Amino acid sequence: MSGKVVDENENPLPNVSVVILGQSKGIVTNDSGYFRLKVTAEKAFALVFSYSGRKSAQQNFLLSENEEETITIRLERGEKVLTEVILTDQRDRKEAGLIRPNPKTILNLPSAVTGVESLIKIFVGSNNELTSQYSVRGGSYDENLIYVNDFEVFRPYLVRSGQQEGLSFINPEMVRNISFYNGGFQARYGDKLSSVLDIQYKKPKRFGGSAYVGILEQGLQIENASRNGKFSYLLGIRNRSNRNLLSSQETKGNYVPSSADFQALLSYQFSPKWSAELLSNISQTKFTLIPQSSQLTTSVFSPVFSATIGVDIAFEGREKDQYQTNMLGLAFINQVNKKLRLKWMMSRFENDEQENIDITGAYLFGERDFDKRNPTFGLIVNPLGAGVYQTWARNTLNIENWNVSHKGNYDLGKHAVQWGLSYDKTTIGDKLNEWEFQDSAGYSLPYQPNLLRLNKSVKSTASLDIDKFSGYIQDNILLGKDSSHAVTLTAGVRFNYNTLNQEFLISPRIGASWKPKWKKDIIFRAAAGMYSQPPFYRELRRYNGTVNTQLKSQKSIQAVAGFDYNFIGIGGRPMRWTTEAYYKNMTDVVPYDVDNVRIRYFGENNAKAYAAGVEMRLHGELVEDAESWISLGIMKTAEDISGDHYYRYKNAAGEFITAQSTDQVVTDSVRNDVGWLRRPNDRRITFGMYFSDYLPTNKNFKVYLNLLYGSNMPYNIPGAVRYRNAAVIEPYIRCDIGFSALLVDDDRSKRRSHSPFRNFDNIWASLEVFNIIDRANTISYLFVKDFSNTVYLLPNRLTPRLINFKIVARW
Repeated sequence: MSGKVVDENENPLPNVSVVILGQSKGIVTNDSGYFRLKVTAEKAFALVFSYSGRKSAQQNFLLSENEEETITIRLERGEKVLTEVILTDQRDRKEAGLIRPNPKTILNLPSAVTGVESLIKIFVGSNNELTSQYSVRGGSYDENLIYVNDFEVFRPYLVRSGQQEGLSFINPEMVRNISFYNGGFQARYGDKLSSVLDIQYKKPKRFGGSAYVGILEQGLQIENASRNGKFSYLLGIRNRSNRNLLSSQETKGNYVPSSADFQALLSYQFSPKWSAELLSNISQTKFTLIPQSSQLTTSVFSPVFSATIGVDIAFEGREKDQYQTNMLGLAFINQVNKKLRLKWMMSRFENDEQENIDITGAYLFGERDFDKRNPTFGLIVNPLGAGVYQTWARNTLNIENWNVSHKGNYDLGKHAVQWGLSYDKTTIGDKLNEWEFQDSAGYSLPYQPNLLRLNKSVKSTASLDIDKFSGYIQDNILLGKDSSHAVTLTAGVRFNYNTLNQEFLISPRIGASWKPKWKKDIIFRAAAGMYSQPPFYRELRRYNGTVNTQLKSQKSIQAVAGFDYNFIGIGGRPMRWTTEAYYKNMTDVVPYDVDNVRIRYFGENNAKAYAAGVEMRLHGELVEDAESWISLGIMKTAEDISGDHYYRYKNAAGEFITAQSTDQVVTDSVRNDVGWLRRPNDRRITFGMYFSDYLPTNKNFKVYLNLLYGSNMPYNIPGAVRYRNAAVIEPYIRCDIGFSALLVDDDRSKRRSHSPFRNFDNIWASLEVFNIIDRANTISYLFVKDFSNTVYLLPNRLTPRLINFKIVARW
């Protein structure tokens, strides 16, 4: 390729940048405006010409072997826009466990659930695309803290499945900054065991906004500031319906899910030293299901038997749930001087939840015919069992949390002291009334002659009034004269006390980082500390519905060590590689089982546990101006439940027999302690990747790939101590892909004055394909017994391949 670059008067332009699109290196024109460069033959490419004070130009080419093309490029005068300079905050490299993803990637990420949590799942793994909840380093969903502008937010608690979930509290279009700690977090963060998600919303400086319309979700966000800059507002409204997602589920019926919310952040600057913020949220989710039928199928293999087992269920009844969340928070900020900043906060958070279920299912269970040549294709041809079950529930839950807190920080140069005090008043009103009836071949289970018995029944009420006091103080210390290669040390201590179990806990924590004076840009970092999690609601409930108000806090000692390495990667672009190894030793653990997204706790501090693993992440631009993440985790987590045991029985000959044997006489028994078992969220390997790219000849056509893998995880068999967590859910594999095209760019000079798009910055159209490999992932199992009392596990599947379309506009 060769040619000349000129201005509008045909005068040559020297020092014009000539770069092949997607590459960081290029050439410049000489004093006569000429350029010449070699390119790859038989491959489409684009040349980008740019010069300060003039509009950039781009042209596409495809040259054959030994072909030479000569062109003339004219660059018109344009706005004098300075080259973008990126300032990088190095502090996030020095804190163990801290990840700061770019919030601009959220709407680009192809995922069944739009939100910050879908981005977090790339780093921690997932096993359910329908939920915004996540497990971090083997912990439960309840072990994760979430803050928005320093206000703690909560999730609904009665949700049984991802189908019932609505919108996440966090509005992705309002987010300015994301800080995610997956372990080893500092004393300034609250009392949970696993992670912290710290969200900061935008601070508007001028009028702007965005809107997006998709098949699954729609949203509108508006922001503005007054002329004097004292008052600003940030408003967001969203609506979501999962009907298209759920219509392809194995359980057929009439799904009516709907979720909507409204959020507002109002800010006012009273003076240079005083300001105030008001954050409010109103959210409502409704879920109605009138099931009709379901067909579940699995394959059974053994040395003597193999078959395709299925169950056909005909339903009658309905489920109707409602979850409403209201939040109001007020904060006053006093910037006393450049060194001292004080913040006072007050907030009220309320969850109001209702569950109404009355569903009856009649099932036929047996071998399913999969021979398409037979007229019975898809039907049960060899029945192994039949029966009826009924699920009934009338549950209500109201949680109200009042908070008053104070935070401050004082900068002393090489010391930065932070402190905080908080008081929480929590009231919980809970009514549970649910039962399950099972009938097998005309007999109610468990069977007792002349008596109708329920398979499961919970009826309980609770009214709790809890006061909680907590606080912290920590010092961030810089050791050494050279700040770029100094040792940083963060030492702090946290306390909490609650009136429920009258437990007072102290949690010291320490973190450190060191950057050696090497040619390579590498930082070593480590953290250790004590963490505790006071019981809130779900942990208090035993399986039988009773409430254990004497339950102690779960506790852990955690240690994290790793490094952060910046280097120049593919095409001369900066890359970042982080690796961390961690170990968590947990005591006073409350064991739990997971069914879909519902967590059922034992309600007792009767276990100890541990988690250990290694996590590696690669972040950067694999393609220029296209951000990508790759994450790999290896972990093992196990628990030992105190007193967990079972007996094996012997006959007169000393042979082991089953306790149910009718033709054998039990003469002896042997006690076996269960010991260490896999925890419910034990995944040995997790892998996540977010990859973005564009056409080599046009940046206006982009592709985004979201890939998740999680190895198998255990699933509990109810009532079987010997086989606790012995069932296995197969690996979770999910691949979503999105294609985006720029419909309107940010060059407004080309638009007519009467154009309806004259005030838009850009408009993008996206086509997304969810689960492009059509993987039938399993979320839970249905347990079915045949006539011989043999138990079969039939998988409940997640969503198949689906297509979504959306348009995103910003102004």
